[in-house]
Amino acid sequence: MAAALPAGASGPLPVVVVPGMLCDHDLWTDVAFPAHHEVHHVALTAPDIGGQADEVLSAVPGPFVLVGLSLGAIVGFEVLRRAPERVAGFCAMSTNAGAPRPEQYAAWRAMDGLIAEGRFAEVIEQTLPGMFDVTEPPGDLAGRYRSMAHRVGPDSARAQLAAQATRSDAHDTLRTVRCPTTVLYGTRDALCPPDFHRSIAQAVPGARLTPVPGAGHLLPMQHPRPVSAAVRDLLAEAERTHRIPPSHSEESPPCPVI
Repeated sequence: MAAALPAGASGPLPVVVVPGMLCDHDLWTDVAFPAHHEVHHVALTAPDIGGQADEVLSAVPGPFVLVGLSLGAIVGFEVLRRAPERVAGFCAMSTNAGAPRPEQYAAWRAMDGLIAEGRFAEVIEQTLPGMFDVTEPPGDLAGRYRSMAHRVGPDSARAQLAAQATRSDAHDTLRTVRCPTTVLYGTRDALCPPDFHRSIAQAVPGARLTPVPGAGHLLPMQHPRPVSAAVRDLLAEAERTHRIPPSHSEESPPCPVI
């Protein structure tokens, strides 16, 4: 992989990919990112959404395309709020822009308690059924999910649970987004159903809403081809629309436009 471009340099936009809870780089193994774009994987370890947004923003200098799933996309919403000029394109998948619900707070506290008692493996098994299409057994994907979760480990898992509790409704931020945006969802996602994604796409001006029929929550593992196609199209659009302001002029807009 080539060295990252310095801020303000020309060239293909880097891609920053951010996984969901208990997931790592293997989530994206089967996604065919275009070879001329650098791909940077971010691990979410801070115990709050703001700190995790900083982890994303520190992954590369300058502008980038952000691809996030579930918690990774939620962190992306905060990145867009803090530094919209850095995000040249955004892909949100299998996610929720709403504020946490009371039952979610209760579930997160219960999972954190189990992990604190040394029962991390039980938490992994509790979360596994929601990761895939509920009508089909996940097969080998279940093993991959367990392996990812164990690599993330109990400490980062507790930090991610704590971060979830610091979320807030992101729809006001989404209404200000002006970069090319794609919203992907699985039609059989039990954790983040289609309505969540419709509300995101309705909030972002010009967003492209893309359903993946028969897919559950972990789209890149279960259906990598439509994810690959959506990311490829987003990158092409971001490259067309992104403009880097000249250092001697204030006339260019501070962020990409559609």
